[in-house]
Amino acid sequence: MQDIILHHFAVSPFAEKVRCILGFKRLEWKSVDIPLIMPKPDLTALTGGYRRTPVLQIGADIYCDTSLIVELLERIAPQPSLFPAPVAGLARILAQWADSSLFSAAMGYAFQPAAIPDLLGNAAQAKAFVADRAAMRGSLPHMPVAEAGASLAEYLRRLEDMLADGSPYLLGEQPTVADFSIYHPLWCVRRARAVAGILEATPAVLAWMDRMADAGRSGCAEMTSEQALAIARAAPPVARGRQPFIDHGASLGDRVTIAATDYGCDPVEGELVLSTATELALRRTDARAGSVVVHFPRLGFRLKKEDDLLQEAVRQTHRNV
Repeated sequence: MQDIILHHFAVSPFAEKVRCILGFKRLEWKSVDIPLIMPKPDLTALTGGYRRTPVLQIGADIYCDTSLIVELLERIAPQPSLFPAPVAGLARILAQWADSSLFSAAMGYAFQPAAIPDLLGNAAQAKAFVADRAAMRGSLPHMPVAEAGASLAEYLRRLEDMLADGSPYLLGEQPTVADFSIYHPLWCVRRARAVAGILEATPAVLAWMDRMADAGRSGCAEMTSEQALAIARAAPPVARGRQPFIDHGASLGDRVTIAATDYGCDPVEGELVLSTATELALRRTDARAGSVVVHFPRLGFRLKKEDDLLQEAVRQTHRNV
């Protein structure tokens, strides 16, 4: 198998989720450090405009969103499993909650003025980061600090209850995708020393976080973004597996865009090459990256045909006349 290449930056909570899972599965990987804020020209050459962190690359296949990256890593290294029976379904549902509701509360609380220097360093960098993330959120409302703190405190109490029986992990004797997904936003809160005291009311959660931090770290080697681009350009044409086609409003070969439905909604355009119950993928060509296939999870992303986009633009024009 070709190298696993993770495009990320050190303080990204979602990147920490993937780094921990790579360690848990003892997978070697290559690390490409990317800018915290736009522009990200080398990464954009691979993704076509997707702006969330992290992105995982294998050859000319580019995987977006950690929910899909997790499923990919499970296929590559089935053991130890992130989805052990009989709690696989529950683990996935908890992971989805953690990546949305818990994450929003944790970030709304951690990224308050007193704590931002702990996370981002100097004031100029912090100001640029906050502005970039505001643009990324678009019309999505920002959670006030008081509301975020109250929500986070309640979520922590519920997690404390889950650990009350003495189990080392949230769903039993081994970590699942739920543990890694719940850990990463709390990892960010713990790094924000000015506000990390909120965790002290839940000692079992703190002890669990220590276990998660020790769940495994695998070796990585540094790689430049130029090297990653060269790997994509040199990779052979991507072979599509015989996965059953599911019609999500477009046929294979159609020109489409795929975009997130909540934040970071920049659309990626290309030719639809995969449409299943759980995954969408399009092929696009870039002067620097060559021909690449960009993969997205089905949940949390929308697919639109080029014809539909044109009709939508015409309707908008008529409304504005």
